[in-house]
Amino acid sequence: MPVRKIAALKSALTLQEIDRIIQMAWEDRTPFDAIKMQFGISEAEVIALMKAEMRLQNWKKWRARVQGRATKHAARREEGVQRFKSKMQRTVTLNRISKR
Repeated sequence: MPVRKIAALKSALTLQEIDRIIQMAWEDRTPFDAIKMQFGISEAEVIALMKAEMRLQNWKKWRARVQGRATKHAARREEGVQRFKSKMQRTVTLNRISKR
């Protein structure tokens, strides 16, 4: 994704929205479709935003983890799964995982 599009995307979102998008992207059970429904940005835009906001090594780890994961794509999920987040999952604030 071109740098201009990322800059335009970041300028259109508040810091709280960017923080929430990153939090949702980190959550294993939150599909990209839920992010699109809530914020109107596509999976490719979420990936570009994550790459722009994270250190390269962390982005590579995140990308390897979510690539092909059935829970990140609503069409590939099991029938009847309605939740987005595990109750045991840590909260993310200001792009940092908080301790329990």
